[in-house]
Amino acid sequence: MTDATSHAAEASAQSRLYRSRLDRLWKRGRDFLGTRTAVMGGAMSWVSERHLVSAISNAGGFGVLACGSMAPDQLAVEIAGTRALTDKPFGVNLINMHPALDQLIDVCREQGVGHVVVAGGLPSGATLRRIKDGGAKAMAFAPTLTAGRRLVKHGADALVIEGTEAGGHIGPVSTTVLAQEILPDLREVPVFVAGGIGRGEAILSYLELGAAGVQVGTRFVCATECVAHPNFKQAFIRASARDAQPSVQIDPRFPVIPVRALANEASKRFMEFQRDIIAKVDSGIMSRDEGMLEIEHFWAGALRRAVIEGDVENGSLMAGQSVGLVTREQPVADILAELIAQAESALARRAMDEASLEAMAGVMAEPPVGAL
Repeated sequence: MTDATSHAAEASAQSRLYRSRLDRLWKRGRDFLGTRTAVMGGAMSWVSERHLVSAISNAGGFGVLACGSMAPDQLAVEIAGTRALTDKPFGVNLINMHPALDQLIDVCREQGVGHVVVAGGLPSGATLRRIKDGGAKAMAFAPTLTAGRRLVKHGADALVIEGTEAGGHIGPVSTTVLAQEILPDLREVPVFVAGGIGRGEAILSYLELGAAGVQVGTRFVCATECVAHPNFKQAFIRASARDAQPSVQIDPRFPVIPVRALANEASKRFMEFQRDIIAKVDSGIMSRDEGMLEIEHFWAGALRRAVIEGDVENGSLMAGQSVGLVTREQPVADILAELIAQAESALARRAMDEASLEAMAGVMAEPPVGAL
């Protein structure tokens, strides 16, 4: 065996060792999802449709369809379309406030969906039971430890904790703080961490803190298989982390649910629009309720304008702060492989550091030359 062949064999053996260690760390998540890796795809409206979802699942991750505002018959078609592209497990994300939530859950049951993720508020025990009675595993988002424990008590099979670094609708607490609050103390069910995750080293750190897996959204927007408009993808590739900003509320009388997105002309106009509406309410031209409705409707259709039509100035560019780590368009399989390689490299560096420390300790323990 040549030296080159020997080194290659050794490197391959070490790679298998680190992959094995990573597999042990996220075994609980892999077993729960039924996948090769415990990486869930974030459910992004207009983005997480059949092509991206099936690509994530086919590559060893867990794709999640974003139902959004779909009607039950539309969701049924999208689930069937996804199943035609993959025989691997995938889930469906439903919005808790959807007026047809029960019917959407029934569609998931009829279509044999194995995992249903409820977002947009805390689902009731009745909602979780309806999901589970249909044969699916029920997942929900937990904004606090107390909420997480309540969800588990009501029947949630797994939780997702998502920090303010995420794209789209966000809460006020960072991913790192949520992870420290929840992971050490909530062990009854698998917990997946989301928000701001764009490298494998971060995945490794959350797994070691107790996470069963992670959810990644923004990194997958620029996947080759993603149907998002090229203009939308280029906006992500050009952006830095600080470009992904939360929407601003002008007046507490007119609450705005914060949404993190790339700043553009539309986000600037939204500020002026709020001021104009507030002035009309204060002058008596319109009621407060009418004003709130106008503000809520400002972004109607804005996400579709950006994602599908490519209008990146007048549409909504929902993105997490990890957008700064998106540098090019890549196939989903390459994105997942890159994340895994980064996690394995972190494990390898740690092993080298530990070996160096052990060697140093051995040298220091030896008696000096010439000592009696």
